[in-house]
Formats: sequence, structure tokens, C-alpha cells
Amino acid sequence: MTRKAPADDFDDSGLDVTKPKTWAAGVPGVTAALRQSYAQMGAARTALTLLRVNQKQGFDCPGCAWPEGDHRHIAEFCENGAKAVAEEATTRRVTREFFARHTVAELAGRSDHWLGQQGRLTEPMVKRAGSEHYEPIGWDEAIGLLASELTALGSPDEAVFYTSGRTSNEAAFAYQLFARAFGTNNMPDCSNMCHESSGSALSETIGIGKGSVLLEDLYQADLIFVVGQNPGTNHPRMLSALERAKKEGARIVAVNPLPEAGLMRFKNPQRPSGVTGKGTVLADRFLQIRLNGDLALFQALNRLLLESDAPGALDEEFLDAHAHGFAAFREHVLALDWDDVLEATGLTRGEIAATLGDVLAAKKIIVCWAMGLTQHRNSVPTIREIVNFLLLRGNIGRPGAGVCPVRGHSNVQGDRTMGIWEKPKPAFLDALAAEFGFEPPREHGLDTVDAIRAMRDGRARLFLGMGGNFVRATPDSAVTEAALRGCRLTAQVSTKLNRSHAVTGELALILPTLGRTELDVQASGPQFVSVEDSMGMVHASRGRLAPASEHLLSEVSIVCRLARAALPGSAIGWDAMERDYDVIRDHVSRVVPGFAGYNARVREPGGFTLPHAPRDERRFPTATGKANLTVNELEVLRVPEGRLLLQTVRSHDQYNTTIYGLDDRYRGVKAGRRVVFVNPADLSALGVADGATVDLVSEWSDGTERRAPAFRVISYPTARGCAAAYFPETNVLVPLDSTAEVSNTPTSKSVVVRLEPA
Repeated sequence: MTRKAPADDFDDSGLDVTKPKTWAAGVPGVTAALRQSYAQMGAARTALTLLRVNQKQGFDCPGCAWPEGDHRHIAEFCENGAKAVAEEATTRRVTREFFARHTVAELAGRSDHWLGQQGRLTEPMVKRAGSEHYEPIGWDEAIGLLASELTALGSPDEAVFYTSGRTSNEAAFAYQLFARAFGTNNMPDCSNMCHESSGSALSETIGIGKGSVLLEDLYQADLIFVVGQNPGTNHPRMLSALERAKKEGARIVAVNPLPEAGLMRFKNPQRPSGVTGKGTVLADRFLQIRLNGDLALFQALNRLLLESDAPGALDEEFLDAHAHGFAAFREHVLALDWDDVLEATGLTRGEIAATLGDVLAAKKIIVCWAMGLTQHRNSVPTIREIVNFLLLRGNIGRPGAGVCPVRGHSNVQGDRTMGIWEKPKPAFLDALAAEFGFEPPREHGLDTVDAIRAMRDGRARLFLGMGGNFVRATPDSAVTEAALRGCRLTAQVSTKLNRSHAVTGELALILPTLGRTELDVQASGPQFVSVEDSMGMVHASRGRLAPASEHLLSEVSIVCRLARAALPGSAIGWDAMERDYDVIRDHVSRVVPGFAGYNARVREPGGFTLPHAPRDERRFPTATGKANLTVNELEVLRVPEGRLLLQTVRSHDQYNTTIYGLDDRYRGVKAGRRVVFVNPADLSALGVADGATVDLVSEWSDGTERRAPAFRVISYPTARGCAAAYFPETNVLVPLDSTAEVSNTPTSKSVVVRLEPA
């Protein structure tokens, strides 16, 4: 039975605000997860599906990339994981009749929440030139249309091949192979907008752009920093890992402009104490840092370590054997201006000194971070400084220590490993050439920001999105939408309806695909796919549900069929790869380092761990052959009088651009999203009342401004001088050209704004 989706759109007229929570999860988390699951799937389907999430013979959660341990609970999912599964396994359907009722323009006027709640896409659809509606199209015709438009381009570089992090390893490998066989490295992906800064900084400093920490390391750590991250909403299963780390003796330092409920206290719903007791206090120290102050904080800690006469303050043996650049680093950091540090961080010298005490008492230290660190102009220098901090005490390549970037999408790291990257390394291209007998393009392609620029300027004319919601994931909403509308053709491979389907080129295709939860049967029989989690573990994912429609194709099938149609003379065995995914994995085993014996190893319960030279051998594959200590200039971000520094955040009823509901339970917001959180002292200084309606106006150094209208002001205990509001509603405030140094990631976490009466 198809469960009815909301018939009418939602607005913020019912917005209700209460005090923020001081703890996370517990019985309310379970209740919320089951309530939404029942609404989308019904009771029987909920039980059938949720008990298979993240199990060794089940499917990988389509939500975050947090890893699973060897010993798994029968309910190995969190509240937001349950919501993600429910949205995919929903019984709601979007049919051809739906598209006949709604014009593309009407869909473009609906909210993101309403679009997502309509349900699963069921058959290929096309919007033809001049038409106001999508209409049904057969798979052969749809693939043929897309192939003919690709081959009609003046150059392969006029095509953009975007990838979302939910794409499996097998689909990602086939997708990048097709794009390169077609002749371009234009492969932007969601990493460009989230952890590209992490990869850039880590590649330069330790030689590999991934974290060095395994789940077991958290349980051996003495001290864990959680910086610019809200695990209670974005990676809830991390709270269980932090709880266990606390039990094993770790101290936790939370560094964040916002007090996050999950880091205050966690009530684990899988433990009696989490149901009837007080739960576990996680953060031993909360440093309520000013936005963009993290570089100054870690630079100050590094100076204090250099000046300390405490035994073992520096691991001199490690530095002598494994580090490069110490002298220049030392000279720079010792010249640090304390007034700049205090202004940048908003902390007191006493708070920083007390944190140094935690550091000196710890032998094994882990620093975790997420998008709160990666979306500033100076994100790459900030992360490099964190690496400096860890290197000084030898905290890379030691059990219980290391760098831990916590990624979002469930396979965003695996997609990059499989070759989804606009700047491929020569060794990878050489391996592709040897395996498949063609010469891949060597010129670097377009990342996300550059792809938007190319479409805007008419240099790219065709966009193909493999999952995701490109329109709402990107900055400068008006520019992005105009860029896509200027294309000859836009095509989206999707499971559900989103705003990107309503922002189209002259021609548009919707290509509906199987989800993680669904059975994938090809000519050789049932298939499974694989994913890589945030800690470099590769494991299988097996869907079991009947597909939402008989007209769905897997991502692998869509790519292979498109390749056959667009590259009729290709000697690559696209048929064999579509027929049996083992063939793809055999290719991967010969192309991608660390995947030898892929087919056998991924079938082992729990999968396998990819090698990581800094962690496993204390070997650093950098240009110097050592871990690089770096010099990072501190520039204090000074905000003009009467302005605030805004960061974009997710609500609790949200994962990336998917809006599950309109509540943010932990922050006390119900039935609304157009809100801005401001410190009460700042509201008083600005003469703005709690509950007032304002426009957010961003101000940029080139004199341009952007406006996001009609936000409700909420008095909230954020850091002084700082504010927060949800994305994607605030994406409009970030210009396309405001990006991080080196990584080119949009600067969504340090936006200077003023509040104007609406």
C-alpha cells in the first residue's frame, strides 16, 4: 500500500521555540526514529528494514560514514540513520500522474521538505524542450537521448559528471571509468564542499588525505578533541564510541561556538542507564570558541608546548626521525601574538592554559573534526596546524592517537578512493591505461565551484548528477540555478524527488535508481555493493527489499548502459561489469592500491581495512619523505561593528540537504527552519528583540551583498559575536567566489552578516 505523502506545503507559521536540551538520545530519540519509520514504512516493513541496517549481512546505512565495530547491536542504527532508511524504504511513490499534475515551475516553488516527502521515483522521466512538465520515457530512449547529447558536444570537457557520496564503490569506479573513457576529468563531487580541506591539508602534511584513526583507537586514547562537530545530530553513533572511550579513561574536550547537547550528556538507549538513568557526561571541557578561532587555539597550544619544561612535552625522538620543517615552524609559532589569539578565539588565557594541562597529562591524543573546520577561507591552514599539534608529541602512527576527520555521506571517502576526483594522480591514470587499454585525459578537470562557473559561462553544457541534490548542496543559489538552467541538458540519477529536478536545462532527465535497501538482481544473479567508511574500512552492503518499482535500474546498470550507447567502439567490457559486479571488483583490485584480493576480502564478515602508511608504519609518503610541520599565518577575522559572524548548520531533522522534518529538538525549535541563533548579549547590543523577524544580509570584501529574507531571531547561548542558521536556506548568502585557500571549498562557516528588520 502506498502511504500518502503530505498534500500541502509547510511554512513557519507554527514555529515554537523552547529551551535547548542539555542531553541527547535516550527514549525520545528512539520514539522519534520509530515514529518517522512507521509513518514512511508501516510497522512490519520498519522491523524488517531497521534490523538489517549496518549488520554484517545487511546493508550500509545511507546516512553518515561512521564505522561499525566487530560486535554489533541488534539495533545498529541511530535516530537519523532510521530516518534516512525510512525515507529510502518509504512506501510513498512519485508516479507519472504526479508529474502530470505539477509543472516544473510549481515544483521549483515547493519547499525542500515537501519535495522529499512525496516518496520514491518510479520510472524515467523527460522534460523536453519548451515543455512545462516531465513525461514518461523508456530506458532505452532515455539512455539514447543522454548519449546523443553527450556525443554532440563540441568537446568532452563541456560535460560535468557530478557524484554524491551515497554512490557505491562499484558504481563510482564504473562512473569515473566512463567519464575518462569519454575524455574528461570533470568529476566534481560532494567532497569538494565538505572535507576537501581535510584531504588537502592531510595530503600535504602526512602524505595521505584520509584520517589515521580506527574505531579501536578511540577506546585507547587518553584525550579526544571534538572540534567543529555536532555528533549528536550529524553522527549520533559516535556518541556511543565516545561513551566507551570515557569508560576506558579518556578525557574529552569539545571545541565549538555552540553548546551541543550530545557532547554535554548522552543517554545511550541501548543501556539501562540511558533509559532510566542520568546518562554519561561526555565533554570534560567545553571551549566555546569564536567562529574561525581554531587556528589560533591550536597555534597557542603549540607555542605553549614549545615553551613548556614539562618532561615529554615534545616527542623529540619522533620529531628527529619522522618530521620535517621543525625549525621554521618553531620560529613562527614562538612569535605568536597573544592578543591576537585571545581576540580570535574569544577564550581566556586561563582556559587555554588549562587545556594545555589536559594535553600534557595525555600520552595518546586524537583530534576529531567535521565541517565546522573545513568551510572557512583558512580551513587548510587550520587543519595543518592541528597536524602540527599532533606531530609535536608523536601522536600519529601510535595506537590511540591520530587525525580523525569525520565524514558525512556514507561512501564519500570510497568514491574518492575509486577515482572520483577532478585532479587524478598520474599513477592512478597509468593503472587505468594499463588495465583498460586507453589513454585517460591528463588535464585536471572541474571541481564543484569551477563546474558552476563553467556552466554559468557557457563552457559546460551538459550536467549529469549521480545522486545528491546539487542545487541545494552548492553556494550562491541564484547563480547555481541560473548556471544549470543555461545547460542544454541536465540529468539526475536519483531515488527521490528533490529541488535539482525542478531546476533544469533545456532538456532534463530523471533516471530513477535502486536504493541501498533494495535487492539488485543482474544477469548473473543477486548482486551486492561495497562502501568505505570514514576510517578506511571497506565492507559489503546487501539490499533485501523488493525494488520500489519494476522500472528502476541500479547505478551500475545506468552507467554501463550509457557507456555502451555513448562509446559504441569501446573495448571496455561494460556488459560484463553490468552482468556481474565481481568483474568490477576484479578491475579495482588491479587498479587501486590496497584492494588486492578485493572479491575475497570484501566477503569476509566486517570486510577489511585499507592500508594507511602513516598509521601502520610511521611512513609518510610526502614530497620530503617525512611528516611536514608547516607555517600557517594567523589572520584574525575582525567583524565590523554591528555585524555578526554566521555559520551554517544542520537541524536535527536533517541530513545534508535532506529535510526529514521541521524540528530541531536539541536546540528547542519546533515546526520551522527560517531561524537565526544569536547570543542574548549581542541582541541587546544590536537592539534586536528575541523573536523579531529579520533579513540576513551577508557582506563581502568586494562590496557585494547577499540577502536571505524573513528569519526568526532566537536568543541562544552561542559564542559572543557569532550566529548560526540552517542550510540550505542560507546558501544564498555565500558567493560562488568565496572559497577556501587550496581546497576551493565554499566558505559557509564564516559569513559576515547584519540583521535588518524584515
